[in-house]
Amino acid sequence: MLSYITVLLVCQLAGEVIARLAGLPVPGPVVGMLLLFAGLVVKGGVPEGLEKVGTFLLSHLSLLFIPAGVGIMVHLRLIAHEWLPITVALVISTALTIAVTGVVMQWLAGRRKRPS
Repeated sequence: MLSYITVLLVCQLAGEVIARLAGLPVPGPVVGMLLLFAGLVVKGGVPEGLEKVGTFLLSHLSLLFIPAGVGIMVHLRLIAHEWLPITVALVISTALTIAVTGVVMQWLAGRRKRPS
């Protein structure tokens, strides 16, 4: 299990390094997720150990929101001052996420119906 946790952390670190060195406008962990995804595609699937680690982390996901909650409490004045841009960004990003998910699901459903 420790080796798979290390794989996840190395992907995150590599993503952070790539994002900073390349000056990408994307967070390093997102680049790390793309690296992990590419590695899993090349490998042809998710190893059983990595699946166990991922399931364990997802089952305890609520613990990862504690730092975010503390950050909100610490910066409550700033959030109160900038509530309108934050709300607009949240609404637009949510709508875009729903739209992109719908388009991808329709595309995947269409591919599934076609005979190979």
